[in-house]
Amino acid sequence: MRVDDLLRVAATRLADAGSPTARLDAEVLLGHVLGRERSWLYTWNDHRVEGFPRARFAALVAARAGGEPVAYLTGEREFWGLALATGASTLIPRPDTECLVETALALMPATARRVLDLGTGSGAIALALASERPAWRVTGVDRIIEAVALAGGNARRLGIDNADFRVSDWFSALAGQRFELIVTNPPYLADDDPHLAHGDVRFEPRSALVAGDGGLADLRYLIEVAHDYLAAGGWLLLEHGMTQGEAVREALCRTGYVEVATQADLAGLPRVSLGRHDG
Repeated sequence: MRVDDLLRVAATRLADAGSPTARLDAEVLLGHVLGRERSWLYTWNDHRVEGFPRARFAALVAARAGGEPVAYLTGEREFWGLALATGASTLIPRPDTECLVETALALMPATARRVLDLGTGSGAIALALASERPAWRVTGVDRIIEAVALAGGNARRLGIDNADFRVSDWFSALAGQRFELIVTNPPYLADDDPHLAHGDVRFEPRSALVAGDGGLADLRYLIEVAHDYLAAGGWLLLEHGMTQGEAVREALCRTGYVEVATQADLAGLPRVSLGRHDG
């Protein structure tokens, strides 16, 4: 079957299964099977795909129609222009989180800084920052051993040598260390959040998504404890849900942070709140 016919049939199936990005999903999956960029699929749209590649593509389309995330099926997701390996032990990097990276880069000078990424997962945030700021020393921590191994592998594959990764349950392995910048995308969904029943999050690790206290427990804990790991004048940046900005700002102010503010994501929704340690 020709490339364009394969894509048309697959996109129809995925659309019928409820995928909002059916055509894109089909193109990414076929490009993955053939080892080609999406642009190649348009240039060589009459190329015939048969045998194992066709069967493999059909299997991936079936899995995607069943709801499995494209990033898990291909083992890769792009974030901040970096091709990151992904796995079922971590969240899938999302474009909204680039707001956190943008805010951090705009906030801090390019000169040597110590930076901490809490709950690093695939290393997306840490590696984005390290790739843009070679003078920064970025540490990413996660309590999941498989996530730390995945992040370290991404750093090596991308040739980013100013980021390192270690196992730590939040700050547990960081006693006595101080950082000029701490960033985090912690769990912030309530356990009854309706989003948990839809889309890719159904397949992502629940421990990386859900927090107690209506989704605010980890955010409030990190705000309180980060004080002990921030250098004087250091900044804390936290990604959160679109309705949580006010609660996060209140927690930051109550804990003694100054210059507290919230930044919007690509959709214009409150996504990242920050405060400076006035110590």
